[in-house]
Amino acid sequence: MCRWLAYSGNPVYLDDIITKPEHSLIDQSLHSYAGATTTNGDGFGLGWYARGDEPGVYKSIHPAWNDNNLRALAEQIKSPLFMAHIRATTGSPVQESNCHLFKFSNWMFVHNGAIRGFPEIKRDLVMAISPQLYPHIQGSTDSETMFFFALSFGMADDVAQGVARMAGFIEQVGAEKGIDNPVQMSLGICDGQSLYAFRYSTEGESRSLFYSIDMEALRQIAPHLEDFSDNARAVVSEPLSDLAEAWLPVPESSFLTVKSGEVECQDFIPQQPR
Repeated sequence: MCRWLAYSGNPVYLDDIITKPEHSLIDQSLHSYAGATTTNGDGFGLGWYARGDEPGVYKSIHPAWNDNNLRALAEQIKSPLFMAHIRATTGSPVQESNCHLFKFSNWMFVHNGAIRGFPEIKRDLVMAISPQLYPHIQGSTDSETMFFFALSFGMADDVAQGVARMAGFIEQVGAEKGIDNPVQMSLGICDGQSLYAFRYSTEGESRSLFYSIDMEALRQIAPHLEDFSDNARAVVSEPLSDLAEAWLPVPESSFLTVKSGEVECQDFIPQQPR
């Protein structure tokens, strides 16, 4: 379906994580080995924090392997917190507004997975989005709908609870419409300070997600870099190298909070919102 990564730590150039590793996101756009699809060529997006509270974003419908602007930007932009996503569409059109990542205020959001039966339940879902947030939806994907659901259900105040209510509501509507296993998601979320990652599916067979054990794991994939700080961490859809011991799988039905080098892993349980 899709692949994504996120980095938190001392400021590094984006290409040190996105394009230079052995199994970089660019390589994964052509040769993914842990995803539902081998090729992820339906667009990409970058998002990074550098100045101010809101992130910079660059998105394109071009395949990541065939966009010179991506490489040029990644070579010049330095950031302590950034995300990148390569897309394999599950049915919505290939257009820039449907490319991840999705942004609102200081928030960024990426998704790998799908809402099963989305066309059948889309109206019920969209009607539950906050009237204040609805005008900010630009595309037609289930992923962007999930983002604005989570915001509508309080993600800005409590990330885990907002996402839990979002997933619970989708499952509730899916059950009412006779749709089995409606939620499949690995999510990356940033607020400018912390990085959050979720791995969950209704069926209990979620898309792959890993995180770097420590700073040495990142030095293994980028030996040319000497300035990774001790608090540097990455979360990825699939490892950026063949060094399996450098990456830990995110457990099924769990979420990570990454801040200042500390990684906290907790159980994730959907909640049906009131």
